[in-house]
Amino acid sequence: GSGGFRKRKHDNFPHGQRREEKENVNPSSALMTSFKSFQLELDTRHDKYERLVKLSRDITIESKRTIFLLHRFTSAPNGEEILNESEVKLDAVRRKIKQVAQELIGEDMYQFHRAISPGLQEYVEAVSFQYFIKTRSLISVEEINKQLIFTAEDREETTNMTSNSHDKPPQTWSLKVTPVDYLLGVADLTGELMRLCISSVGNGDIDTPFELSQFLRQIYDGFTFIGNTGPYEVSKKLYTLKQSLAKVENACYTLKVRGSEIPKHMLADVFSTKTELIDQEEGL
Repeated sequence: GSGGFRKRKHDNFPHGQRREEKENVNPSSALMTSFKSFQLELDTRHDKYERLVKLSRDITIESKRTIFLLHRFTSAPNGEEILNESEVKLDAVRRKIKQVAQELIGEDMYQFHRAISPGLQEYVEAVSFQYFIKTRSLISVEEINKQLIFTAEDREETTNMTSNSHDKPPQTWSLKVTPVDYLLGVADLTGELMRLCISSVGNGDIDTPFELSQFLRQIYDGFTFIGNTGPYEVSKKLYTLKQSLAKVENACYTLKVRGSEIPKHMLADVFSTKTELIDQEEGL
């Protein structure tokens, strides 16, 4: 009838016949053995993917905490303590990345890249932010990858990982940040530099915004050279990068034109108000 269920093709066969077919399947046949091996391989790969997703989430969280800590550098009485504490946090992040490298031993990293990419991008953002505060320059992807080469920390770990540890050199693990992850991390860095500019002005530092404006302009020029030829994620972040540059340049313009008129303790409020107006005009 019109309200009845659709009859499936295999319903034409009696249920007893289907049950007999299942019972007649030989579990030790070559076909069943192959499918069991496929099942084991897929389950192992899925479990590894989930472990990498959890590690990437931990890397993201710890990297964000490091960035929040570094934003206190402009207002802290002793900035060296902030940098030392951030280095300790980044070492903890690298230990998480070491676990990722150990998980990827003998594997093609690009098969699991989607699982670890968010964490690597956030780590690049944190490391480059710390590097900029120290040197006022941009860290290279080669320098980042040098920090991601790990060795066995103690003799017991080496003994567990390798046999005859006295005769063989210590085992090493490495994880390379891809160029795309590096570019995406640097693009996110521009947002943190924009916040650093506003907080610096609020603390009475008038020189930092002009220095940040030139630095962000160089980064923006570099991204425009890539244009639409790069990955979609990179071109998508170009708009956000442009907004960060516009906010910093607006702060520099206000300092240059009206800096002597506005008291220093009110500069941060003026910049925050203008930043909100820019966001509203752009529909953010």
